[in-house]
Amino acid sequence: MYDENYINTKTKKGWIEVITGSMFSGKTEELIRRLKRAKLANQKVKIFKHALDNRTSMDELVSHDDNSIPSMSVSSAKEILGHTTDVEVVGIDEGQFFPGDLIEICNFMANSGIRIIVAGLDMDYQGKPFGSIPSLMAVADFVTKLHAVCVRCGNPAQYSHRKIDIDDLVLLGATNEYEPLCRGCYFKASNRKN
Repeated sequence: MYDENYINTKTKKGWIEVITGSMFSGKTEELIRRLKRAKLANQKVKIFKHALDNRTSMDELVSHDDNSIPSMSVSSAKEILGHTTDVEVVGIDEGQFFPGDLIEICNFMANSGIRIIVAGLDMDYQGKPFGSIPSLMAVADFVTKLHAVCVRCGNPAQYSHRKIDIDDLVLLGATNEYEPLCRGCYFKASNRKN
């Protein structure tokens, strides 16, 4: 796992960090932790989440265990640029919902000297690469892949198994709609449905 203490922030060089994993792996919690540390260091921080994520608050980023931090809802990555003047750290949650321009926008901001931290799912409920996150991982300076705990066997879980029969790619939810599963349990559950 990358240690942010080794990065020389005095050089004013930007970079991209990606926090990824399945649902319930702690992505938003880790994003909030890093952003709060940046604020404690008196860095100018701006936080964004996709407007699709309306499960809790439109002006707060909230983790599954109710940790929160003020944020701004936006519908596109380009909207973020209009709010990053004189900012040192930008946090973005639910990165998988932003289209391909997220990569271009993150590269632009990082090249401008801003630290970018993006959290998002790397796979959809079908176990396929999800949105911009896999490509963003390829250009990121640091990638942290978190795992949940498989609710069926206790092994590390990297899959977000959808428990209800809805085929829409985007379905916001929590424990009623999804459960974290390990590879073996995910494929057993998927074969039962098909």
